[in-house]
Parts: sequence; structure tokens; C-alpha cells
Amino acid sequence: MTILVTGGTGNLGRHIVERLLLTGGTVRVLTRDGGVARLPRGVEVVEGDLEQPSSLAAALDGVGAMHLLGTTGAGHAPLRTGGEIMTMAAEAGVRRITVLSPGDGRELDGAVRGSGLEWTFLWPVDLMANTLGWADAIRAEGRVREPYGDRRTASVDEADVADVISAILTDGGHAGHSYVLTGPQALSPADKTAALSSATGREIHFTHLTDMQARELWRAQGWPEEGIDFMLHMWATVPTTVADVTSSVERVTGHPPRSFAQWAAAHAETFRSAGSE
Repeated sequence: MTILVTGGTGNLGRHIVERLLLTGGTVRVLTRDGGVARLPRGVEVVEGDLEQPSSLAAALDGVGAMHLLGTTGAGHAPLRTGGEIMTMAAEAGVRRITVLSPGDGRELDGAVRGSGLEWTFLWPVDLMANTLGWADAIRAEGRVREPYGDRRTASVDEADVADVISAILTDGGHAGHSYVLTGPQALSPADKTAALSSATGREIHFTHLTDMQARELWRAQGWPEEGIDFMLHMWATVPTTVADVTSSVERVTGHPPRSFAQWAAAHAETFRSAGSE
């Protein structure tokens, strides 16, 4: 079976591609620019754009299952072309689809539910890979500076999310379900900093920032004002449910989700300074 992966060149997408390659099927990746995809050998690369459904005919040809992103572009805007994409997918013979979306009734979600395909919505509350954004500051000064330092999220290892998606696309069995994907525990940024300190064997300190301090720091780093406003609003209004741990990863894959300590140990080198052992 040929499986199409949209977003296959991103941090999560690359894990999905790697997992699917292990199944022995044909893996095809949709990308806007095939010349910079840099995907593993054996992956079919097809150019196209989710925001322009007319460009997707070649990508969908012969596909039996697909993974679809619920957002597009650097700003992660909701996908507005879901209806057209679902129609094309059904006409092309796609039988099964996983959608990276909370399945909360938006335009795309309605199109997926009414498509006649075997659909599963998947929503990781937060990827552990987002912590990689701290790497430069940790390497340079051994410190993490964040606002809302007491917020707790049940972050999930992107490798676990990829395992879930691969299992559903290849084996099926979860049609009509919406799964929130989490790790085994909810941690604050300070907790994660401590885990990184332990994994790297170096002192890493956490500093809680006020909104004004965060705004000044991000502005100095070159962030646009609208990006700063968005981040502060997001953290100020994040629901407490992001700390709720689910059993979805184990339900689909049969193995418990990896802990942040395990993730930190696997990525420790990224956070070590050039002079560290």
C-alpha cells in the first residue's frame, strides 16, 4: 500500500516517515519544494500544496492511506481546503486517513467526518521537541527563561506520536476515534529544565519571566510584535486540560509513552555546550 504523508519534512513528519518505512510499504511525501526535502532513500517525493488542491492529483494517485495536517504554513493557519482534498482523496481510492487536528468541529473536521473514509483525529497537546527551542540559550548560558513557569503540560515524545500514526495507517482499527496524545506525566518548564540538567550532566537554571520581561527578551531576539502577543496570550489562556494524562499512546501502540527524562537523555548532546564532555 502507498501511504501519503503531508508535513513529512517537519520534526514530527520525519519521524512518521521513518516509522512507515520500517513497515515495508511505499511511503510518499507531499512537499512544496522537492529539491530541499532531504528525505531518506526510498521515499517518493511529490510536489504539491494543500492550499491548492488542484496540485494534489499526482500525490494522491494510487494512495491507500494518508496522514493530513490540519494546519498550513509557518503561521499554522487552519486548513481551509479540506472539503476539496477529501473529495479528491475519496475519488482517488484513499481508504484510511489520520488527521493532525483536535477534531473539534472546524471546517476541516466536518469534511473529514463526511468523507466516507476511515478517519482518526490525533492531537498531541505539546511535543517534547518544542523544548529544542531552548537549546541555544542552554548551550550559551546554561539557563532557560520563560513566562508562566508554573504551567504544566503532558508533553508527548514526537516518536510516540509517529508510532501511533504509523500503526493506524498501516493496521487500521481506530476509525471514528479522536485521540489526545500525551506523555506519562505533566511537567512545568522548571521540571523539564531539571530533567535536561540531569541528562546533560551540567547545571541548567530556570528563570521565571513576567510578561514584560518576556516581551523585552523576545523583542531583543527579533520576534515580531504580533508573534509576541500571540505567545503571551496563548500561555495566559491555555486550558488546564493540557496537564491531563491520557492512555491513547498505549491504547494504539501497545507500549507506554516515553517520559521526558527518556527524551532528554536521547537528545542530551543537543543541549551541551561545545566544550562539554
